Amino acid sequence: MKIALLSVFYPYRGGIAQFSAMLYRALEKEHQLKAYTFSRQYPNVLFPGTSQFVTKDDNADKIPAKRTLDSVNPFTFVKTAKEINAFDPDLFISQYWMTFFGPAIGGVQKKLKKGTKRISILHNVIPHEKRFFDNFANKSFLKHNEGFVVLSDAVLKDLLSIVPDAKYLRIDHPVYNQFGEKTERNTALESLGLDQSKKFLLFFGFIRDYKGLGLLLKALADLPDDFELIVAGEIYGSFEKYQQIINAKNLGNRVHLYNQYIPDDEVATYFSASDVCILPYRSATQSGITAIAHHFNLPIIATDVGGLKETIEHEKTGLMIQPDVDELKNAIQLYYTENRQTLFSEEIKRNKKDNSWENFAEKVIAFAEEL
Repeated sequence: MKIALLSVFYPYRGGIAQFSAMLYRALEKEHQLKAYTFSRQYPNVLFPGTSQFVTKDDNADKIPAKRTLDSVNPFTFVKTAKEINAFDPDLFISQYWMTFFGPAIGGVQKKLKKGTKRISILHNVIPHEKRFFDNFANKSFLKHNEGFVVLSDAVLKDLLSIVPDAKYLRIDHPVYNQFGEKTERNTALESLGLDQSKKFLLFFGFIRDYKGLGLLLKALADLPDDFELIVAGEIYGSFEKYQQIINAKNLGNRVHLYNQYIPDDEVATYFSASDVCILPYRSATQSGITAIAHHFNLPIIATDVGGLKETIEHEKTGLMIQPDVDELKNAIQLYYTENRQTLFSEEIKRNKKDNSWENFAEKVIAFAEEL
């Protein structure tokens, strides 16, 4: 099958770029592919992080994507569609994760040749942080698809609230496997300059309001002093309100901040150093962090919001709680006092075998062929 993929790819970085690269590598084994990405993803004034692009320190997969689409220039919507039509694909697959891109990707889809099947992998439909243009953007995008791939029941519910008769495939997020092997805990802690005798919790990924870092900091303050927290990820917005909690609760020596984008070849260090990954989200659809944690067989304690419970089995691969400081504190203490790490890690190993990128790709193609 000839397949055109439109998403964020190298030289851009981030979770969607990683997802897209893994999907590309799985599909190229059996199909003829061409990848298309942005000439401009965000105008700089709208981007909340430090950089949209990989750096020389990032060990990124250099997918050979053509940079044609400017998210805010309608002329490039037509240009990109012409490029794709010249390839004459049987199937067009896009990634959709933010309503900001709805008009651009929808504008490309609208101009594709008849006979090209159009499907999208939906990471989010109704965003965590709502904006005035969300409804317009969703309608601009969703109506130009024959089918959708959804990664959680929460996203499926959002999709069907807008397109009740949508044709869809519901499938779990594959386990990321591009970050290398887990290293010995003390070796990882030594490389980070951390005390090997402490208990380490991990908060990983972009720091955004809906991810609930403040909740975790308050829970940490109620735990004994041998509990410490690794915060590894780039800040989207201001860190000031979290710093105020750290100062007010005297957590300066117990919170270890690595506030930058974490390159792929450094991810293993943080997950290997930690005893448990914490997702204290206030809202969610699904999280790519679960796919990284499961790659390293690291259990998760998460709040029961959105679709998180669909990839974390309570009392089997992790613990699910309500977004409450006391519940989070109690869950963390239970995890350690009853030595749940070994039990949960073994269950993760058993469960993840079928959740490969190759299986994911095969199911997506089978779904597309049935449309």
